[in-house]
Parts: sequence; C-alpha cells; structure tokens
Amino acid sequence: MVPSQMTSAAANQPTLFGHPTGLFQLFFAEMWERFSYYGMRALLLFYMIKGFLGLNDGEAYGVYGAYTALVYMTPYFGGMLADRLLGRRRAVVVGGLLMAAGHLLMTIENRYAFFGALALLIAGNGFFKPNISTIVGELYPKTSDKKDAGFTIFYMGINLGAAMSPIICGYVGETYGWHYGFGLA
Repeated sequence: MVPSQMTSAAANQPTLFGHPTGLFQLFFAEMWERFSYYGMRALLLFYMIKGFLGLNDGEAYGVYGAYTALVYMTPYFGGMLADRLLGRRRAVVVGGLLMAAGHLLMTIENRYAFFGALALLIAGNGFFKPNISTIVGELYPKTSDKKDAGFTIFYMGINLGAAMSPIICGYVGETYGWHYGFGLA
C-alpha cells in the first residue's frame, strides 16, 4: 500500500476519543516495549556483577555500554530493512517477537543464553523502534490536526513504561530473584 492510500484509508478508521483505535494498540505495545527495556536495564549491571556471571565492574560496564550502543545503532538497519523488504508492520511484529524471545532467554542461567538474549533484544529493538512511531504517523491523514495529540498520547505510553519498570522489575528481581525480574520485563 502506498502512503497516499494509507492516509485516505486512515480517514475511514473507527475512532476512540477522536483518535484511531490503532493508536491505543500502539500505545500499549510501546509501553510494554519501554517497560521491558528499562526493566531489564535496571537489573542488568547487578545481574552481571552479583549474579551468576560474576563479572568485575569494568567487564560489566563494557557489556552494558556495548548493549546500549547497539540498541541505539540497530534501528537504522531495522528501518532500512522495513522500508526495502519487510514493511513497517511486519518489522514491528518481528521486533516484538525477537524481544520477547530475548527476555524469555534471559530467565535461563547460562552464559550463552545471557549473551544470546542480549543479541535478540538488540535485533528486536532494531526492528521495533523505528517502525512503530512511523505507523503512529500513518494512522492520521496528512492534514489532521489530531496527529500531534496522537503522538503525545503515544509518548505518554513510552514515559509510563519507562517510569514503572525500574521500580517494579528492580523490586521483583531483588526480592524474588533475578529470573523473575527478567521474566517480568
């Protein structure tokens, strides 16, 4: 579907509070993604140092820094692959599935599982992050005065997920065990 067809199709979508219903699905998907990302990051250093890996501070910070850098670099490639091969919606689904698999793998106490989980999280983020925001913009006709408000609602999901997760996942990880904290994320 070409962009001009999408915007005309977007005008005929059902609405909720004056916004396309898809906005609220994307709101919750992005809230979950940010909850998982920041929840996992809240536990990651402690897990590498105090958990079964037993890395020293320098090694743990090196892994953490590489992970964070790659998380911010891969969306460039995920966006290109979505534009040229997969499409945005499929890229978001692939990214979400890869991240879910990464978090599931993070619950296994094994060095290879840990680094494999980080790789899945990095790749999943690369597909998910650049494409979900683009889909939000495509929900509205080009001339819609509701688009800015829609992005405000969408970004509220980002902020809610990011604010809640370190507290909840950190508490669960410290109180009940790392695996439960990672599983929750």
